[in-house]
Amino acid sequence: MRDESKLGRIEVSPSAIATLTAEAVKECYGVVGMASRSLLTDLAGSLQRGSPRGVEVHIDGDRVTVDVYVIVEYGVRITEVAAGVMRRVRFTLENTLGVPVEAVNVHVQGLRVSDQAAQER
Repeated sequence: MRDESKLGRIEVSPSAIATLTAEAVKECYGVVGMASRSLLTDLAGSLQRGSPRGVEVHIDGDRVTVDVYVIVEYGVRITEVAAGVMRRVRFTLENTLGVPVEAVNVHVQGLRVSDQAAQER
């Protein structure tokens, strides 16, 4: 993503956008972790440094699209958690970067059962 003015050029890397996204997702209710898109992506990601796990950034001109892969807590309403992630990521990126976010796509890759929920069963 680039922004040019009389004073110079500002360039924000997809890795920086992914880091902002990952930090925003970690603060969302119901999210217990980030996941990779697939096992192959997980292996490739372990070899690649600088980009957080579970976030893919696509830049088209001045518009940003983000795919987020998460693990949510068992027992929470998945649609509410996903909507919260979408709102939080969009707000964080638009306020921090000052560019419109085209879409935030949330992919729930798994559920994690807490020890307390497992004991209640």
